[in-house]
Amino acid sequence: MSLAPSDPSLLTASAAFKQLQRRELTAQQLLGACLERIRDQEPHVLAWRHIDAERALEHARALDAGPIRGPLHGLPLGVKDLFDTRDFPTGYGSPIYQHHRPVTDAAAVALCRAAGAIVLGKTVTTEFATFTPGPTRNPHNPGHTPGGSSSGSAAAVAANMVPLALGTQTAASIVRPAAYCGIVGFKPGFGLISRAGVKSLSESLDTVGGFGRSVADVALLTSVMANAAAWRDLPEDSKPRIGICRTPHWDSASAAAQQAFEATVQRLARAGAFVVDVSLPDAVAALTEVHDEMMCAEAFKALADERLHHPEWLSERLRAMLERGAAVTYEQTVSHRAHVASARHQLGRGFAGYDLLMTPSACGEADAGLTATGDPLFSRIWSLLGLPSVALPTGFGPQGLPLGIQLIGPSMSDTATLGFAHWIEQRLQG
Repeated sequence: MSLAPSDPSLLTASAAFKQLQRRELTAQQLLGACLERIRDQEPHVLAWRHIDAERALEHARALDAGPIRGPLHGLPLGVKDLFDTRDFPTGYGSPIYQHHRPVTDAAAVALCRAAGAIVLGKTVTTEFATFTPGPTRNPHNPGHTPGGSSSGSAAAVAANMVPLALGTQTAASIVRPAAYCGIVGFKPGFGLISRAGVKSLSESLDTVGGFGRSVADVALLTSVMANAAAWRDLPEDSKPRIGICRTPHWDSASAAAQQAFEATVQRLARAGAFVVDVSLPDAVAALTEVHDEMMCAEAFKALADERLHHPEWLSERLRAMLERGAAVTYEQTVSHRAHVASARHQLGRGFAGYDLLMTPSACGEADAGLTATGDPLFSRIWSLLGLPSVALPTGFGPQGLPLGIQLIGPSMSDTATLGFAHWIEQRLQG
């Protein structure tokens, strides 16, 4: 029997999962290491809104004394403070909800608990998952943003405080924080994970996903919430056909991001992947502005009560966003939806020639300062189309901060997308 590592907090979730299932590592050992990491890192990173160490330790002891509960048995989990939790306050990143105590878990949280996860606490989110940041800092450099809106979840995983964390994405709120923090993020296809109990911002865009330190990690976590065991089947020999898509926003990527992207393309080609440059159909290329208008219009409706009854508690940035949303007419909404349907059809035909699109995951390294969370430019299109997206780290830029790529699969291809992403991850690590 192998021994537990001296610091189990450094294990990926998938590696810890195997040891927990074989009883080579106890839930108490893993949780204790994570709590020690939190004591060391949290004063600098500020990833958490609420932690209940005693409740988590009680849960860990019960798991160690009983049978294996499921695929997440004994794995500590951070939950973005956009998800309702029955045993933690849930504030949605807003002072309006500073005393809010839900009586039930969000569906995704309930499923994770049932699979044996230990909910350690709630991680920082931006205001209603929009653009006004909380206090969280980038673990690689506390003077830089961790990205948003899933700021605390990405930072907590990157700082080894937890092996897994829940996030949501409306524009780039999983992909960009994963890129900035140098970890793996997965935004599944739209609607495959229930949003029940998650504060709504945009009804046609909000998507539940998660963070880990490997593709196997995010496949493990999201498969539980999607009831999709097939997502955990990650073949080692799935050579992908990759469409290299620099997108209409290529000039907005930093020189370092462009150079790292091109180097990654060459590396994957040498590893045996089929790579080909692709251009987006015109209807797809024009979706960035459509996404912004649809998000603002739907947020104007979703946050109606907060806007009407608590406007003084909304940030100036959010009020401006809601004003933009109010100006979007019904006729524009109908036109936008028709545009999206046409773009989805055009892109679907194009995917016949390749398995994945590869784009930058962000404009570059994490921005300096903590007053903003970075530009969602490189993810808006894929969020609007509802396609599965994986953020993979590829190295570091000149400021010593992470850079990465984004892998986008066709509609309803989550199983294959994760498999191809795993193949790419292995070649980039080799």
